[in-house]
Amino acid sequence: MKYYDQNVQHIWHLGDGIVKNKIKELRKKMGFTQEKLATECGVVRQTINAIENDKYDPTLNLAFKIANKLKTKVDDLFIYE
Repeated sequence: MKYYDQNVQHIWHLGDGIVKNKIKELRKKMGFTQEKLATECGVVRQTINAIENDKYDPTLNLAFKIANKLKTKVDDLFIYE
């Protein structure tokens, strides 16, 4: 099991699968800019950008904040493949 944990998403490698996210899709659907979502979650815009582009894994705390702001569950935001 290999994963990176700071404030944004590379891709979590869990066994043979990977975890992807639907942040960009849901963010746009909700009418959030990266800047607005970042401010709401207490991070900088670059953090949200890095998560969306699979460059950084969010901490569990940040994952829950993002899911909350996007009115979804962490399970629905991050998909294990």
